[in-house]
Amino acid sequence: MVFNLQETQEAQAILTVVETRVDRSPETLKSLIEQSLDADKAEQIETIDLRGQTDFADFMIVASGTSTRHVAALAEKIQERLKARGYGDARIEGSELCNWVVVDAGDVVVHIFRPEVREYYNIEKMWRNGPASEQKVH
Repeated sequence: MVFNLQETQEAQAILTVVETRVDRSPETLKSLIEQSLDADKAEQIETIDLRGQTDFADFMIVASGTSTRHVAALAEKIQERLKARGYGDARIEGSELCNWVVVDAGDVVVHIFRPEVREYYNIEKMWRNGPASEQKVH
């Protein structure tokens, strides 16, 4: 089989159009982030459904990294993967110390902690007891 350059460019253009029509629902975004965290060995990944509790996000994902370097890497990989999938730039806060980093991806907010910092703040407890909460721990 022989491909010419024009056919290859046309196929690439079609793939680009198809990729722009990818499902961008909050559930899909949540799944992408969960997969990213899992792939990069985040620990104690917990997803909390915020729908019906707040308007700032549909889901909150809380995870732990094993060190400050791991916490930073988890946040950066989420940002890179979301950008590559066409979600734009997720904002990252707390990357100076990397004890607690927040990734704001719009409909999903991700909190990544070092284990002892996560235990101290225990933000899951505050959010998981709401009326629409359906936590999912990986």
